[in-house]
Amino acid sequence: MAYKSINFRNLPFGFCHFLLTILNSRRIEKCVTITYFFNKAPHTMPDPIERAADIIASAKRAVALTGAGISVASGIPPFRGKGGLWEKIDPMKVAHIDAFLDDPETVWNVLIKEMKTVLDKARPNPGHTGLADLERLGILGTVITQNVDGLHQKAGNSDVIEFHGSFAWQRCLDCNRRIETSRVDLAQIPPHCRCGGILRPDCVFFGEMIPPEALDRSQHMSATCEVMMVIGTSAMVQPAAGMPFIAKDNGAFIIEINPEPTPLTSRISNLPLLGGAESIMPRLLQAVRQRLASP
Repeated sequence: MAYKSINFRNLPFGFCHFLLTILNSRRIEKCVTITYFFNKAPHTMPDPIERAADIIASAKRAVALTGAGISVASGIPPFRGKGGLWEKIDPMKVAHIDAFLDDPETVWNVLIKEMKTVLDKARPNPGHTGLADLERLGILGTVITQNVDGLHQKAGNSDVIEFHGSFAWQRCLDCNRRIETSRVDLAQIPPHCRCGGILRPDCVFFGEMIPPEALDRSQHMSATCEVMMVIGTSAMVQPAAGMPFIAKDNGAFIIEINPEPTPLTSRISNLPLLGGAESIMPRLLQAVRQRLASP
C-alpha cells in the first residue's frame, strides 16, 4: 500500500489528537505517515517537549509509571542493567525471601545496610519534583512506581502506588510494627524491633507476591487514565510492564521519558522524549505551565 501524508493544518489540536489515536492503531500504523502542522510552516514538526506539553496540559486524568531510571540522578544505582547491583551480587543469595529468613545477618550486611546508607543520603531530583508539581497543578493523579526508595513521597506526591513496597520503612517479622529506615540503629545487625523481633525491609523480596491491592489499583488507574507518562523504565518486568499496554488498549496517550530507546519506544509509545527525567521534566513542566496560564 502506498504511504500517505495527512495534513492537519488548521485543525483543532484535540481533533488532531483524536485522529492520531485512531491512525496509530496497529492495523494501519505501518501505512500512514502523519505530519503535524499546528499552523506552522509545512513539513515542520513541533518540538517534542512542546507537543507533550499540549497533551499533558489538556489531560484531566494522567498517571505516571516510574522505574529505577528516575532515581539514578539522586544517587541511587539501578538493580538491573549495565552497572546495576545485580551485576555485583547474586539476587537469589541476598534478595530472596528464603535467603533473608535463613540468614538475616548476611542479607543485612551484604545488601540492606548498603542500601540504607544510600537512601539516607538520597533526595528527590527534578524528575521527582516535576511529577509532584504536575499533581499540584491538578493534572497527575497517581504515580505507579517500581522503586522502593520513597522519593516520590518526599517530593510531594500524595497518591503513590508502590508496586514493590518501600525500603523507606522496615517491618518487624514478629509484631508487624513499622519504623522508618532512617531511624533504624545499625549498632546491632540484624536490627531488632522493641519487641525483640528482627526488622526486614517493607518491600517485596524475590519469592514474594506483589501486594494484590497495589496490582489491582495499578490496573484500574492504567485503564482509566487519558495520558500515561512512562519514566525511567523499559517496562520489561512483569506485572508492572503490563501497565502501559493496559493504558494504550484503553485509549491513553503514552509519553515515554528515557535516556535511550526501549522496547516500548517502537511498540506503543506515542511520543518518546529521549533524555533523563531530571533534565526533561523541568522543561516539560515549564511548557505545561505556560499553556495553563494562557487564556
